[in-house]
Amino acid sequence: MTHDDLGTGPAATALHEMVVARTTGDWTKAHATAKAMTSQPITADPASANLYRGAPAVAYILYTAGHRAYARALAELNAETVAIVAHRLRAAHRRMDKGLPPRLREYDLISGLTGLGAYLLHRDVDQALGAVLRYLVRLLTEPLVVNGHQVPGWWAATSPNGTPDTGEFAHGHANFGLAHGVAGPLALLALARRAGHTVTGQDDALAAGITHLTTWAQPLKGGGIGWPECLPLDAYRRGPQPDAAPTRASWCYGTPGIARALQLAALALNDDTARRLAEHTALQAATDPRHTGQITDTSLCHGWAGLVLTTERIAADAARPDFHDALPALRDRLTTETESHPAPEHTGLLTGPAGVLLTLHTLTTARPVDPEWETCLLLTP
Repeated sequence: MTHDDLGTGPAATALHEMVVARTTGDWTKAHATAKAMTSQPITADPASANLYRGAPAVAYILYTAGHRAYARALAELNAETVAIVAHRLRAAHRRMDKGLPPRLREYDLISGLTGLGAYLLHRDVDQALGAVLRYLVRLLTEPLVVNGHQVPGWWAATSPNGTPDTGEFAHGHANFGLAHGVAGPLALLALARRAGHTVTGQDDALAAGITHLTTWAQPLKGGGIGWPECLPLDAYRRGPQPDAAPTRASWCYGTPGIARALQLAALALNDDTARRLAEHTALQAATDPRHTGQITDTSLCHGWAGLVLTTERIAADAARPDFHDALPALRDRLTTETESHPAPEHTGLLTGPAGVLLTLHTLTTARPVDPEWETCLLLTP
């Protein structure tokens, strides 16, 4: 665990306290957590710094705080983050020019350029954000050839856990999730467009992402529709299959997160067909025990907090009124699960109590909470 790690470390506590302080006006705990978070050197190494760790993570937290006390530190961290992005982009374009598939950590939300782009969108940093968007356009529109077969440009070179594989994933895999797969770049391109940030080819990339996700909305065994989480080359080449197994209704890899990305892209391009598919599939995942029955904790990553928050954000943009009817029961279930089960053993935003507390605060406090903190989840503009 490191002090500047949002995913697994004390930085998540700082983010929670910052959001609470903006609501209550009491900054005592927030300032204490900020001091602890910055008491040791903060990494700016491009190989390891990302939205969830190092200078970009701390900059994201301090900017979310919106307090003048952090202005000087934030300016320094922002400059370091822009330099990290430039370094990562140069390496990514060199890889693309060679026609090689990327590692997930090159482009994903947690470790890669999608997450760094989310920070830049959060900060409204035009020039650097434009460079990331242009990279993502290439990622979604320039196919690759792997083992003699054409695959999309976001095809991962490794197994889902990021390591080389000599078995099922010997030729890499297609990753669909919001945290690590194609749904992340798609969501960022859509959110950027909504905020007025556009580059050449952006709509083509959005359309390519929509086509891919609508094509892979598989009929599930027992009824309904859902997406695979990830597929090796042989399964990907076979195409969508009937009677697919329902998956866990999670933010990170599951149908809710993928559906939110598809909904955002559909809204960006005014694609009503894709929007209806996204909203129908998300509502089904949130209310079908075959999906929700696979949830085993309250975490933001793959537990009840992530499902409820994602469903709330989809409902806010949904065209179908019955979506809102499902929200009270979901909120009650999150509250019940939180009260009846001990806090997650892990620390950090995604798998620890900080993410659960942030979600509960956001959904239950009487005073509206600024949704900016959700930028790291790619749920809101």
